[in-house]
Amino acid sequence: MAGIDTKEQLRELGSTLEGIEQVLDLDAMRRDIAELREQSADPDLWSDQERAQSVTRRLSYLEAELGRVEGLRQRLEDVVTLYEMADEMDDADTRAEADGELESLHKAVQQLEVRTLMSGEYDAREALVTINAQAGGVDAADWAEQLQRMYLRWAERHNYPTEVYETSYAEEAGIKSTTFAVKAPYAYGTLRGEHGTHRLVRISPFDSQARRQTSFAGLDVVPVVEQSDHVDIDESDLRVDVYRSSGPGGQGVNTTDSAVRLTHLPTGIVVSCQNERSQLQNKASAMNVLQAKLLERKRQEEAEKMSALRGEGTSSWGTQIRNYVLHPYQIVKDLRTGVEAGNPTSVLDGDLDEFIEAEIRWLRQQESGTAS
Repeated sequence: MAGIDTKEQLRELGSTLEGIEQVLDLDAMRRDIAELREQSADPDLWSDQERAQSVTRRLSYLEAELGRVEGLRQRLEDVVTLYEMADEMDDADTRAEADGELESLHKAVQQLEVRTLMSGEYDAREALVTINAQAGGVDAADWAEQLQRMYLRWAERHNYPTEVYETSYAEEAGIKSTTFAVKAPYAYGTLRGEHGTHRLVRISPFDSQARRQTSFAGLDVVPVVEQSDHVDIDESDLRVDVYRSSGPGGQGVNTTDSAVRLTHLPTGIVVSCQNERSQLQNKASAMNVLQAKLLERKRQEEAEKMSALRGEGTSSWGTQIRNYVLHPYQIVKDLRTGVEAGNPTSVLDGDLDEFIEAEIRWLRQQESGTAS
């Protein structure tokens, strides 16, 4: 914002914030909060644990979102007052404090503006994330486990609840695959740009000659299904396998065959769940994951049909999307948005917001271009 008059900066920031407030519809948000508070106060709500958790998660999210917008509005008013004080007193220190707050406020408003770009049909949903080790042998399995930790740490930083449904451990190190849920509103809209192949370049800790190794892991993000979704699954189209849950090193975490693997024969989609204690619960969770994947498959097929009708090619943004280079130099770079970071350690510890925000903007531009 350098080179722009301070008063003009404040006017632009106020206009942007007003636009955000209109898109988010704060009055509707307050009504939803009041209704959810009333529901959460009902003693009978907790007779249905799943619905109760959904209500409390939604309430917590809306309260935080409303507080965030109202807090930014208050900060804007405060910084205006700070500049007025600096002018009245002709105080350089106060003006410097106001400049710093204005820069910080500008970044915070930009981050909030990203939320208004998530207007897709399923963007408001919670997300199911699946990570699979790809080319690279044991390094790829180790890389898949690092990615799992990265996204779980990202969710933890934002206080988003997560639930790991299944993790298939590799023999030597790392994991073959994992599926987990990010249980926060707009988790799907936030994370869907992460879908694709993530590439790691490093000195392999598993190579006795300390050679550089390139490994790959694929990430899939789908929206969680809701009661209004219609995904018909014929039981005759399913193969159900049960097996004993296991942890790292092959150690059994259950003494019974409670883990469930579902194979949807018409599509070849395979899902597993082993986090619950009973086979029945694991099957129910696996069915939810399968429904989510079938719903996303249906959505993609419909999008491809519409693209064909318009004479457009299919989207390729779901292939290789980001490089994580740890040797011979250190950088994380997104291949679509051009965003890069020189501290891979921080990124792998869940510092992903800059990448995710750029993806949301990029996807919106791609979809706007397709729509036009």
